Amino acid sequence: MFTGAVRDRIGRFQLADGGTLFLDEVAEIPPELQSKLLRVLQEGEFERLGEDHTRHVSVRVIAATNRDLEQEVEAGGFRQDLYYRLSVFPLKVPPLRERLEDIPILAASFLEQAAKRIHCPVPVLTRSNVDDLTRYAWPGNIRELQNVIERAVILTGGGPLRFSLRESTDTVVAGLRPKTPVSTRAQLLEVERTGIVKALERSAGKIYGPGGAAEILGMRPTTLTSKIAALQIKRR
Repeated sequence: MFTGAVRDRIGRFQLADGGTLFLDEVAEIPPELQSKLLRVLQEGEFERLGEDHTRHVSVRVIAATNRDLEQEVEAGGFRQDLYYRLSVFPLKVPPLRERLEDIPILAASFLEQAAKRIHCPVPVLTRSNVDDLTRYAWPGNIRELQNVIERAVILTGGGPLRFSLRESTDTVVAGLRPKTPVSTRAQLLEVERTGIVKALERSAGKIYGPGGAAEILGMRPTTLTSKIAALQIKRR
């Protein structure tokens, strides 16, 4: 034990031995620690602070980041070898504004968590609340949604939920401005459906690659495929 230590502390990798360790915001790891993380991932071994012997662990690691790690590698802020070690099975999650169907589920979960945290009854999430949430573009993604929900629970005081959403042309879906007539969820879906159908017609049904519908619409092919299925659009 090193000088000044008052108790034996077990590290995260040791605690996760035989299980799974989630590393959030992995791009924020400082360069001096990236080499140590790489060694654990490559060799499955490490030395605890103040010890002179090597410990072995078997841990499955799931890492998350909101940055483009390839760009971070090119800029010299992230080790290339660590990037490739972490990219064994990459999953790219679309931004929340492209997953509007997830918002009611996430909002309900965050409501329960917030109410439990501040010891109050779980407020009712109305259809009007859901419409307000799905019309917003969520530049801060899920963390922003969680913060908005928690703030609403704190301020509700037992009354109806009211969300504080930033009103600006670059953060509101489809450029809706204050006092602009509000479209219903069904109307928004129909507009989206029409746009996808027109893009498919222009691309002759092609989704992937240059000139494909995904490129025309400016979205990922996998996202477009999911939307086509959800909207029950028949391709030629």
